Amino acid sequence: MADTARARKLADRIQVVVAETLERKVKDPRLGFVTITAARVTGDLREATVFYTVYGDETERAASAAALESAKGVIRSEVGRQTGVRHTPSLTFIADALPDNAKLIDDLLARAQQADAAVRSTAAGAGYAGDADPYRTPAADDSDEEPEAGTKPDTQEGDRP
Repeated sequence: MADTARARKLADRIQVVVAETLERKVKDPRLGFVTITAARVTGDLREATVFYTVYGDETERAASAAALESAKGVIRSEVGRQTGVRHTPSLTFIADALPDNAKLIDDLLARAQQADAAVRSTAAGAGYAGDADPYRTPAADDSDEEPEAGTKPDTQEGDRP
């Protein structure tokens, strides 16, 4: 359990170090508006995966990915210097799919809202297909009434009086 806690602490530290290094030391013009969203480190602390997002279109994302790959050595040396671990983990940069998933969910919610509005507008002028209350009420139900005094209840064939 201690190893996973150490890996989480190192991942948090790597996320901060990578973000600061990109902001202060990496001067690549291809690097767009990059946000480091998360970092994960393996249990043996040898490999780190850094997730990032890029604000912009597909060409800016591709250019930023190339810039991150070319700056990987500088970033890794800075991670090693600031974390102080015996073996500096190798870095892998992966574009985070979170913004794309959030956009997809927003689109689905908008479509559902439009469908609900269409159903609401159709139902606004609609009436019941049958009676407003299709269920029988106890006052109108004749079979539950008690027979009057002095009368015989109906008997069926085969019943004995």
